[in-house]
Amino acid sequence: MPIPRIDIGSAAEASQPAALKAALSEFICMLLFVFAGKGSGMAYSKLTNDGAASPTGLISAALCYSFALFAAVSVGANISGGHVNPAVTLGIFLGGKISFFRTILYWIAQCLGAVVACLLLNFSTGGLPTSAFAISSGVSVWNAVVFEIVMTFGLVYTVYATAVDPKKGDIGIIAPLAIALIVGANILAGGAFDGASMNPAVSFGPAVVSWTWDNHWVYWLGPFIGAAIAALLYHIVFIQPDNYEELPN
Repeated sequence: MPIPRIDIGSAAEASQPAALKAALSEFICMLLFVFAGKGSGMAYSKLTNDGAASPTGLISAALCYSFALFAAVSVGANISGGHVNPAVTLGIFLGGKISFFRTILYWIAQCLGAVVACLLLNFSTGGLPTSAFAISSGVSVWNAVVFEIVMTFGLVYTVYATAVDPKKGDIGIIAPLAIALIVGANILAGGAFDGASMNPAVSFGPAVVSWTWDNHWVYWLGPFIGAAIAALLYHIVFIQPDNYEELPN
């Protein structure tokens, strides 16, 4: 069973054109993803006059986030890998596919992209609030952590199976679709309980713009734990030594 080789890299990566282009791609992809996904929720609230959450709203959120993620992953795949999620980036790092310094670069770009998307939404809607993710009544913070762990595990496991595994073959063609579908399905499963973030940057952007930090740590801890478990499990158990591609020296 192969153990992933962690690559630290160097701070010099921050000035390399390839790394900067990849980070810019992650920024743009995250901006597009959050603008469409969060914007759909704001549009639904406006159309319903800030009505109570409903099954229709949950379905519309699942569809919009799925559509937006499919596009964001697709357009970023050939430049940055189309992570569009700090938790996915963590999973890819733990699998030895990118360096620690590039991971940090991606995280900064992703969080900035989410913040800029929410600022643009706030401005273009005439000041409508970009509400932060929140835990529903009757759901404890640890219930929410478990939800985020399980949902993000499913997301990163799907990423590994369809986009990272060297044996993926033709299935890699549908990787963006599979990734988008698991996110949509998880929103339908967990959206009514904690908003089903699975993505620390998606939670970070609205929290910054609305300056609402209640239980915000849940949306970092849960996704990072879920991503780490999925990445290490898939890598150690399912990626075999004879088809494992080491990082270049």
